[in-house]
This record gives sequence, C-alpha cells and structure tokens, in this order.
Amino acid sequence: MKKISLLVLFITLLGCKKEYLYENKIQEDVSFLADDKLEGRETGTVGEQKAAEYIAKRFAEMGIEPKGTEKYYQAFSFKPSNDPHGEVAFTNIAEDGTVTGTNVIGFINNNAQNTVVIGAHYDHLGYGGEGSLYKGEKAIHNGADDNASGVAVMLDLAGKLKGVNTENNYVFVAFSGEEMGLLGSNYFVKNPTIDTKAVSYMINMDMVGRLKQDSTLAVYGTGTSPIFKQTLSSHNDRFKLIEKESGIGPSDHTSFYLADIPVLHFFTGQHEDYHKPGDDLDKLNYKGMDIISGYIFEIISDLNNNGKLAFRKTKNESEETPRFKVGLGVVPDYLYDGTGMRIDGVSEDKPAQAAGLLKGDVVVQLGDSAIVDMMSYMRALSVFEPGDSTVVRVERKKDTLDFNLIFK
Repeated sequence: MKKISLLVLFITLLGCKKEYLYENKIQEDVSFLADDKLEGRETGTVGEQKAAEYIAKRFAEMGIEPKGTEKYYQAFSFKPSNDPHGEVAFTNIAEDGTVTGTNVIGFINNNAQNTVVIGAHYDHLGYGGEGSLYKGEKAIHNGADDNASGVAVMLDLAGKLKGVNTENNYVFVAFSGEEMGLLGSNYFVKNPTIDTKAVSYMINMDMVGRLKQDSTLAVYGTGTSPIFKQTLSSHNDRFKLIEKESGIGPSDHTSFYLADIPVLHFFTGQHEDYHKPGDDLDKLNYKGMDIISGYIFEIISDLNNNGKLAFRKTKNESEETPRFKVGLGVVPDYLYDGTGMRIDGVSEDKPAQAAGLLKGDVVVQLGDSAIVDMMSYMRALSVFEPGDSTVVRVERKKDTLDFNLIFK
C-alpha cells in the first residue's frame, strides 16, 4: 500500500507544470540577439531564423502559449520591390526572388474579452545594404539598440505579465521585415492569428536601449486614445517625456493604427550608431531598459480594468514634412525640446563635417531662416539645391558661431 501511495505521488508531481518565476534577462536576451553569430538578423537569413528560434524558446520557458500559424511562427513570403516607393507584394508561392520572413507570436490566454498586443521587431540590416548609413568596408550591423533592445523589453514584459492583470489577454509579437517596410506587422494585421476586433490597444518598442542621462523618453501615439496622456502622466516620476500624438511613424505601431487600434510607441532616440556597425551591445543602458519596462508595466496595469479603449484618429505629422534635395549630413537629436535643432551625430564626408559642425552643436539659423525646432529646420533645408552655399549659425556651449557650408 505504501509503494502504491509513493507511485501515485511521483506521477502527480511528474504531471505538475513548473510554475514560471519572473527573472530579468534583458541583458542576456540582447547579448544573444546582437551577437556576431546572427550576422545582423536580416529578414529571410539563417541569422534571423536563429533569432526567431531563440525568441520562441524564451516564450516556451515562460509558459507562454504559441499563437502563430505553425506553433510560435507565422511565416510570410514576399517579392521585394525594385521601386523604393512601391509596395511589396506578399505571395503564397515560393519562387525566384522571394524572401520569407517569420513573425514569432506568443499568447497569454486569461479567457478575457479583450486583448493587448505588445510588439517589437527583431530583424535588422545584416551586413548593411541599402538601409545602412555606413560607408566603410562590409561589416555586420548587429542592431543592439535597433532592435534587440525592444525585443528584450518585450520578453521582460511577457515574464512580468504571467498570472497578473488578468482582465486582458496578451499577445506578444516579434515582427520580421520591419527594416524592409513594416512588412511583418502589416502581414500580421491583415492575416491575424487573433480576433483583431477584440484588441484594446497595441504597445510597440523600437530602439529603447539608449536612455540618456536626462532620462528623455519619446512616446508616440498619445493621441490615439483619450485615456493615454493621463495614464502616461500619472505613472511618470522618472522620465522627461516627449509626447507625439500621431499614430503614424516609422515603426510597427503604424500598421495597427491604420487598422483603427490605439497605439503607444516607445523610443529613446536616434544616435550616431543608427544603422551602422557601431550599434553594439556594450553601448546600451540596461538599467534604463529595466526602468522603461517597469514604466510600461505600470501603464498596462493601470489600463487592466478599463475595457476596450476608445480609438481616436490623429493628424499625420509626416504629411506636413517638407521635401528637400540636400542634407547637412547630420543625425538630429529628435528628443531635443530646446530652441533649435541639436546635432546628435555628424556623418563623414558630408557638408556639416566639411564646414566644421560638431556633435552637440545646436543649429539656430540656416541661411535667412531662424531654426526653432525640427520642422523649421526641414523647411529651411527644403529651399536649397545641390551646389548652393549658405551660412549656418550654431550655439556651441556658450558661444554662437557661424560656418560657411556648401551643399553637395
């Protein structure tokens, strides 16, 4: 009788699933995804597939259910467009010239009426290609900030949300094909593995790995639901928030906004390593990523019992952006909220470098135009043609300096 009891106990213990205990693995996740072995995670490559397998494995170890078309995976094939302004055509037939990307999708099913989508793209540029801003010899673009950082925060949130905030279900999507035109998110929205009519809102993280000393954090889509601004403000005691109302932007949240779903997109700003081989894991602010994850978790917790959020259309700020034929050859600091346009990086062999402009300079005048913000800078730039010369005025620390500049 004693042997039978012990056997029953052993079988019972064997059948019990081990409960997941949250553990912060942000740095570990970035270290894998941004390793040279993945060769930059370009869409459709072996390196990207290794990254997809890693993300699926992380979902599985947290006890997060698969929600792809084949376990955790949702593959999609497409023919890249030769026209950079043309649309990519998805295809069901693998033929010459097609590329196959793979979304990785996990699900926490709380048997709730509404669902929250939390996403981040995991693809990058491989060895560079057309999207690279690097002019040197062929080199791996590891994309630690862009966007191993966002995937790591997404996985961290998945662990935090296991068993809590159960008034919503949660879908976690690592998107492929973002760098080629938001392809993975576009495909998911048009071929959903969930009921998109039940989606309350979508949260996107793209480049959240370089929180600066002033703790500036940009949040896009704040106007896409009436409740967002109040919620963001009520939990913010750490960040200098830069809020953008528009739901349209150069990342995967746009695909959901265009399907009338409220969106929030988190971003710590561009930098001189953007789309270059220098975007490596040793330059990330891991403590900052942990703080951002905690902030987003507080927002999700606050919205837990608010039901399906109301959607509101916003003005498309990109439609107002002037078109221009020349550039200074700088990386603007998009999170700068002072007067002028602050330079966050200077490209080699470009007009700004030739004129003597430096990182940290604040452009306050370009030709006859005063520069007060990014929009006025772009308007001023739009009047110039290649070969034109002008004077650019900058503030450098306590000095105001004029430089002669020739546009190429």
